[in-house]
Amino acid sequence: MSTPTWSARPEHPDEAATVRRILLDAFETAEEADLVDALRADEAAWLAPFSYVTVAPDGEPVAQALLTRCHVGDTPALALAPCAVLTAWQRQGAGGAAIRGALAAARAAGERTVVVLGHPAYYPRFGFASASGFGITPPAGQEWPDEAFLALALDGGALPRGEVRYAAPFGI
Repeated sequence: MSTPTWSARPEHPDEAATVRRILLDAFETAEEADLVDALRADEAAWLAPFSYVTVAPDGEPVAQALLTRCHVGDTPALALAPCAVLTAWQRQGAGGAAIRGALAAARAAGERTVVVLGHPAYYPRFGFASASGFGITPPAGQEWPDEAFLALALDGGALPRGEVRYAAPFGI
């Protein structure tokens, strides 16, 4: 089977249930799907243009990447989480397409900083590097592995320094 040519786009307003289905399929529990629902309801966190889906050749969304508002110190930034792919489409580039689409949209909108807590072998391909190297620290009380807490300068410039404050639905 050949790898599809992926198309990523902003999630349509009527696709919340489809995105929830992707999240429920991709993760063992409903925690991530519930998180996205809670983020949708948080006006300070939800940035609709940065919820990206990747569509299969038939037009059906099969992956999602979400950027929501967070802060590094007092400076607005974005948190990349969650990212999900239907199990039938995993390891074929669908997730990467959604991430690249969301990051490009954020860059075009003038956003500067993205943080992610994720797999240290996966996210560097998108330009992420250890957040501590930029002077960015996890929220108080979180002892995350340095190699898994990553940051990206969307504009190639200097990043703000300080502790990350996630939106309330993250619970940290």
